[in-house]
Amino acid sequence: MNKLLSLLILSCLAVQAADKPNIVLIMVDDLGGRDLAVYGNKFNESPNIDKLATQGMVFDQAYAAPVCSATRASIQSGQTPARVGIFDFIPGHWRPYEKVTVPHHKIQHLPENIFTLGDAMKSAGYKTGYFGKWHLNDRTAKGKEARHTPDERGYDKSYMYNGGGFYRPVFQPAYKLDKPKRLSQVLTDMGVDFIKENKDQPFFLFVSHYDVHVQLDADKDLIDKYLNKKRDPNYPGNAVYAAMIEHTDDSVGQLMKAIDDQGLADNTLFIFYSDNGGVDNRYDDIPLLGGRSVNVYPEGHPLRYVATSNAPLRSGKGTVYEGGIRVPLIVRWPGKVSPGTRSEAVFSSSDFYPSFLEVTKTQAPKNQVLDGVSMVPALTKNSFDPEREVFTHYPVYHHDEPMSALRKGDWKIIENLVSKEFYLYNIKYDVNEMVDHKVSLPAKFAEMKAALVKWQKETKAQMPVPNPKFDPSKRYQWGKNPYK
Repeated sequence: MNKLLSLLILSCLAVQAADKPNIVLIMVDDLGGRDLAVYGNKFNESPNIDKLATQGMVFDQAYAAPVCSATRASIQSGQTPARVGIFDFIPGHWRPYEKVTVPHHKIQHLPENIFTLGDAMKSAGYKTGYFGKWHLNDRTAKGKEARHTPDERGYDKSYMYNGGGFYRPVFQPAYKLDKPKRLSQVLTDMGVDFIKENKDQPFFLFVSHYDVHVQLDADKDLIDKYLNKKRDPNYPGNAVYAAMIEHTDDSVGQLMKAIDDQGLADNTLFIFYSDNGGVDNRYDDIPLLGGRSVNVYPEGHPLRYVATSNAPLRSGKGTVYEGGIRVPLIVRWPGKVSPGTRSEAVFSSSDFYPSFLEVTKTQAPKNQVLDGVSMVPALTKNSFDPEREVFTHYPVYHHDEPMSALRKGDWKIIENLVSKEFYLYNIKYDVNEMVDHKVSLPAKFAEMKAALVKWQKETKAQMPVPNPKFDPSKRYQWGKNPYK
């Protein structure tokens, strides 16, 4: 009888564990939509991410915001950046003499009324951990203003990267290293320790890398490896950037191994993602190399200024074009996701929140709009809405002028918020976004324009306004955001 009772208890515990799978989310900073071998890259090497792809599902149409803070706010809120009010990086870009004055964040942190993804996971009975780049608070603030850190927004254990570069990382709270280590390795160690500490209970681990953000800096042996590698004639082949990708790939491999070593793989949803498109060049046209790697390329060498190319996607980070917002997304979930598969489902950063609610069987927070949709049907049944609407609102100057966009089905409309011009592209046949169809297809143009304008009003998306200080001779000068 006792043996039967023990078997029943073990069976109940197994069912309970399956109802609450562990979740690991690894996010890389500024990794482009065409930087990995699984997306066709022939220069950069990422064997662990390749392995993850063979074990899970690769999304070919995953989207983020054009910049980091906006995507991070979207993930934590389940809302579009326009609705949550964080649409640029914190504190934000500023050009004081441009034709328009761009809107500013009303607060320089994730709004206090947001029940975060961390809060939601804690309410579902999960241990929560956040390690790395947060960028949802003002790091220059002092006293009471120096708040809104991960530990206050739903994460049981957290270390927020607080500057110092890739080889002298500083964290909040303070984190003592036993010996000097690269930032990517420190974050990986934190993640591995968190997995081991919480192996006997459901956990949500968010590892947020600062790689492959500029200024580019990496281990010399890896840089030398790529300097000596034959370059793909259709790709820049920046050796420092490629080395940084390999650093993040090593992290993925170590975290996958930690999950496997603890016997948790079959009950862990493991996700790899990027926060925006790749950086082809800096918006302010200064060299991209820094730290120990500042002299890898000599003066005048083009790869001092070019990190990557998102081709055939147009443009890069800081724009609403495909190169700025289409990113890698790979998901492994044994027994749920068929290994070695690809999905055409359109995914948005706001989808993580409702997806995790469904995975953990948790109720959505009251009085908080969720703009995202659950990715679970796409993952488990390849079921998704091919006509889904995904909006991008980036009303500031960065690599281009302020713009707003809607992707729906095969079509994408872009509004230039300065000139008030619209452009209509067919993404399926013209991923370069070069052929404007608004004149040849007036009915489709009217439909897409109406949908974009309706959404802007519904979300109260902030817009630029005419600048009384407009000075054509100074318009391209960058200034410090006065609302910082």
